[in-house]
Amino acid sequence: MKNVPGSLGTSGSLALRLGQAVFSSSSIFFMSLGVGFYSYTAFCFLVTIMGLVIPWSFTLAILDGCSILARFPIRQSGILKVIIIGDSVLSILTLAAVSSTASIVDLLLKADVSFCPPRICRSYQISTAMAFSSWLLSLTSLLCNLWLLPTLEAD
Repeated sequence: MKNVPGSLGTSGSLALRLGQAVFSSSSIFFMSLGVGFYSYTAFCFLVTIMGLVIPWSFTLAILDGCSILARFPIRQSGILKVIIIGDSVLSILTLAAVSSTASIVDLLLKADVSFCPPRICRSYQISTAMAFSSWLLSLTSLLCNLWLLPTLEAD
């Protein structure tokens, strides 16, 4: 059986999961610097989704760490299917939240200075960039696990 870098139970997956947790936490941090972020539904949606991504990624990072320490890769198709479904749902929701937040920030910047002071809009932009980075890592992890799934089904 081929070992796919970045798939469940590898050091690559551990790095991807920890990166997701760090970028998601950074996104929430920078979004919370803007005092009035709760006034916009898209910003609340981003914070909610990032709040779901953090425990998901951290839990799977712990699973990866235990798998690495025990030197026993997780190669059960049932577990992998659940993780693929969870990654797919969170990846789609994260992309939706990032896209809506980016469009609102762009609208606020172009509308008028009174809607968004430059310091606050900058923190919203950084938050969006962090969430986008988290989505990229999530997508990478999802694709690596999808690549591994057919080899498990053949065994």
